[in-house]
Amino acid sequence: MKIENFKYHERGMNRFFGPLEARVMTILWDNTELTIKDVQHQLQLHQEKPLSFNTVMTVMNRLTEKGFLDKLPGRKASLYRPTRSREAFLEAQSKELTGELLDEFGPLIVNHMVDALDEADPDLLDQLEKRIQQLKKDRS
Repeated sequence: MKIENFKYHERGMNRFFGPLEARVMTILWDNTELTIKDVQHQLQLHQEKPLSFNTVMTVMNRLTEKGFLDKLPGRKASLYRPTRSREAFLEAQSKELTGELLDEFGPLIVNHMVDALDEADPDLLDQLEKRIQQLKKDRS
């Protein structure tokens, strides 16, 4: 599942989703499986303006249609759960974004990434160096 509209000016999950979608996904990643009513209740805990059941249902059904949630039939109400863990989602999205940046900007993006490492944790530099060495070894 590819995010069509990455929003670089946003933060966190809002880069990938609309604000309400991002909150719904975060709630489900934190709780695994919930009904629409459960998600509505969780949203109410952190919001001044109440959200209707229909609004939450619409957002969750759209996330299901987009492939981000699975809908599981329940006894009284359907349960929803993320199709991927938060970590797997972020891994896939960062890989996709990196590939697109490389395709579009080539060496320029690599230079900018290396420049950004100047402010990174030294352990990250060590990990990168090991990864580059492994790639070179694998290609030999």
